[in-house]
Amino acid sequence: MTYKKLFAPDDVVRLAPEGAGQPGVGDQREGSVYVYSPEVVLAVNVALATRRPLLVRGPSGSGKSSLARNVAKVLKWRYYETVISSRTQARDLLWEVDLLRRLHAAQAQGVELGADLTPYVTPGVLWWAFDRKGALRHGEAVRKAAGAAQQAPKEPGEQEYPAARAVVLIDEIDKADPDVPNNLLVPLGSLQFRVEETGALVETEGKRAPLVFITTNDERELPAAFLRRCVEIILPQPSEDRLVQIGQAHFPKTKVSFLRDIAKQVTESAQATDRTGAPSAAEYLDTVRACVGLKVKPTSDAWKDVARMTLWKHGRSAGGES
Repeated sequence: MTYKKLFAPDDVVRLAPEGAGQPGVGDQREGSVYVYSPEVVLAVNVALATRRPLLVRGPSGSGKSSLARNVAKVLKWRYYETVISSRTQARDLLWEVDLLRRLHAAQAQGVELGADLTPYVTPGVLWWAFDRKGALRHGEAVRKAAGAAQQAPKEPGEQEYPAARAVVLIDEIDKADPDVPNNLLVPLGSLQFRVEETGALVETEGKRAPLVFITTNDERELPAAFLRRCVEIILPQPSEDRLVQIGQAHFPKTKVSFLRDIAKQVTESAQATDRTGAPSAAEYLDTVRACVGLKVKPTSDAWKDVARMTLWKHGRSAGGES
């Protein structure tokens, strides 16, 4: 596949050494290890070229969330993330207003509620991604307005590259109310929004546009208008060879034959179940991790019991057998 790559990672990216062949949990967000496919690399490049959000579909444990953090590390960009819940509103990603703290401040000072809401406005992840300097200036204004006792709003995460562009992860968008995706269309499309309480305009230049990853487990249908404005990729159920490749990336000291024996069990189960019910890459890594740590081989007596706990869950069958 030949094209000019704005994002050109190695096939396997390992950004932090793993201790004794025992990396952390399979669905961790630290993003230190990722195995890229040509399709994923192309999707990231299309999102960069179009400046559109990248909607990443796939079942839980397929590596959707860790992709965003790994891309940020490869690009050496700032990284922000937020996990969506049923209570999340679109404005929470732009800014928040602490009206309760405003009320407490007025009561403590024995005065009526002031009209100036600036001290109670906190930048959200998209504000930080669009205009980090503006968010810092706002924080300094908050600190000065409230006095030495009030701290400025803190930047989320630990930013290794503060001068760089940003990667933003909006995780599990399908858990939100249907209005949330639609209310994000204008800010994500125009790269600007206005803070209602202060009148401040938050914007960024197109060449400094953040790379926004939005993940969904497809638990709820997303609005058509929102889908039209996203680049989309579906992370498929991994093949046996890809599982082995993922296993090698996470467990470089483990024999390939051992990784393949476990991968074969996963793919056989996947063939006997539907796509969403099949074991995930994260569950495969959990199985390898358990077997390595407990010194269990697929031919040992304990294997079936371990696999029952890590793979054959929720009524899944082992290799198509009930």
